[in-house]
Amino acid sequence: MTRTEKNRNKKSKKRWLRIPLAIILLIVLGAGAYAFSIYHNAKVTVNNKMHEQVNSIDHNITKKKLKATKPLNILLLGVDERENDKGRSDALMVLSLDPVHAKMQLISIPRDTRTTIVGKGFEDKINHAYAYGGSDMSVATVENFLDIDLDYYVQMNMEGLQELVDQLGTISVDNDIAWNDGKYEFDKGPVEMDGDKTMHFVRMRKQDPDGDFGRTKRQRQVIEGIVNRGASVGSVSKINGLIDIMGNNMTTNLDFDDMKKLLKGYKDTRKNIISYQMEGNGSNIKNDQGQDVYYLIVPDEEVSKVHGMITDIK
Repeated sequence: MTRTEKNRNKKSKKRWLRIPLAIILLIVLGAGAYAFSIYHNAKVTVNNKMHEQVNSIDHNITKKKLKATKPLNILLLGVDERENDKGRSDALMVLSLDPVHAKMQLISIPRDTRTTIVGKGFEDKINHAYAYGGSDMSVATVENFLDIDLDYYVQMNMEGLQELVDQLGTISVDNDIAWNDGKYEFDKGPVEMDGDKTMHFVRMRKQDPDGDFGRTKRQRQVIEGIVNRGASVGSVSKINGLIDIMGNNMTTNLDFDDMKKLLKGYKDTRKNIISYQMEGNGSNIKNDQGQDVYYLIVPDEEVSKVHGMITDIK
């Protein structure tokens, strides 16, 4: 058996983790699949284009925890960032990895959650932290909101999803509700989508009886569709294309060596996946201009519950 065949067989045994897009793709990058050219391209792309530290995370402490294979908390940010617009974090999730008990926990924070924006000193929607101060302020705000320490963050520009899907060809999802947005017909059941249709699918909210919660679910469905389709990609040119797209749309404080350590030391956490959506009550609150603004008010009991879910694995 040739070295290339061994590498292919080795890769086939590593199941893609069914968690949000950013961390899945980052872990896959660390695998060094198929050929040295891909491995080298991935390493250069991650370290030179994607890697960006933030002041709110002590990276020396984080690297020691990673080296010792201790539990980690990773903030996942899906950012709707368009031309001439800094954007807001469209999706916020805390991914907790517990290698001791082989457990992975994914907690979604509703983007309209009202909380103190660290660095600004006033309350606003938690997703506005990104608009005010990028990933750094988002990390600090989530840490303050849940009273936890975050070790890493991964930020993905949602616009990059369209390029990603088109590079793969198409993806398929199992749609829960039927609707027509004026451009596309989304029937209930299996739906095959290219990049543009995927963006329409993931952004719909007003026709969903579950509103933002329904959209969050569709985001996860798209992620799963990308994973399922990506796992079958065997073309070197396609893989290099995917790496280039990620390099243009993703930012993280994980470097290439960090990603390899995650793959090696935390791969068993996928054996037990726990998913949770924070809950609260909607409320209209007047802003300084006297306008009613919708917020999700998360009660202290819910915040304490989620804090305990995250810190208990420590």
